[in-house]
Amino acid sequence: MADLKNGCPPENGTFKEAVCVDAGRVYDSCCDRDCLEDLRCFFLPEDQAVINCATSVRLRLAEVLNVFIDVEPVNFNKGFFSCDLTFFFLLEFDIFTAPHSCPQCVKGISSFCKKVILFGSDGNVRIFSNTMHDDEHCDTHTRRSSNMPKCVVQAVDPIPLAARIGEIRDCYENVRCIPKCVCDSIGGNVVTDLQNGSPTIYVTLGLFTIVQLIRNVQMLIPVYDFCIPEKQCNDSTDHPCDTFRKIKFPTDDFFPPRPCDTDDSCSCCAKEEL
Repeated sequence: MADLKNGCPPENGTFKEAVCVDAGRVYDSCCDRDCLEDLRCFFLPEDQAVINCATSVRLRLAEVLNVFIDVEPVNFNKGFFSCDLTFFFLLEFDIFTAPHSCPQCVKGISSFCKKVILFGSDGNVRIFSNTMHDDEHCDTHTRRSSNMPKCVVQAVDPIPLAARIGEIRDCYENVRCIPKCVCDSIGGNVVTDLQNGSPTIYVTLGLFTIVQLIRNVQMLIPVYDFCIPEKQCNDSTDHPCDTFRKIKFPTDDFFPPRPCDTDDSCSCCAKEEL
């Protein structure tokens, strides 16, 4: 790196100045695909009564409702951290209680636990800032924190692969404390005390995730210029039909592209045209 004088590069440099910023640096990350087979689902009491009479089921959609994350240092491997992840899924089913009958829509909750170990480096400092907070036991205008790494989970909504009705073989199977904020998504507390032999629904989901371990550090970065927006805000109040006429005609929806039209690396079409 070129020598700096008063934080500024030489006159022939390509950037204006070097500044120190406090930002999150990704120390380690991993991506994974998990096929989650036969996850037990939990339902409201009234919906469980419908499932007791069900003859077949269809999984309509699934989404990641919440992820609870717990980060702890690995004692035998300095600088590494164990990230315990608990995924909660919101599921929507079509329940059929008789042949050729109209289905009833039922929502349920399922969960999945996953553990990953990532490198997060070392650091044991205590950080104080002037951000005010409510604390009954400490009359102060400062907030204390630490520089423990932060675990960030990115996940797309799972792919519904299968759903089946089955009997509970182990009444404690996948039973864990479901937080109130998760239960509220379907309108109340779910039934978790079913006995062996009771009918329930098991689902199979495909899940793609990226897990990152991030720590705030001070970094010296080059600054080229201020980020001045070049695009003007659109405050148009055109007539709806005028707005519709500006939309590009959806040709691809009427004429679906061939595989090689969407893949530049495909050479089969080029051979056909020769």
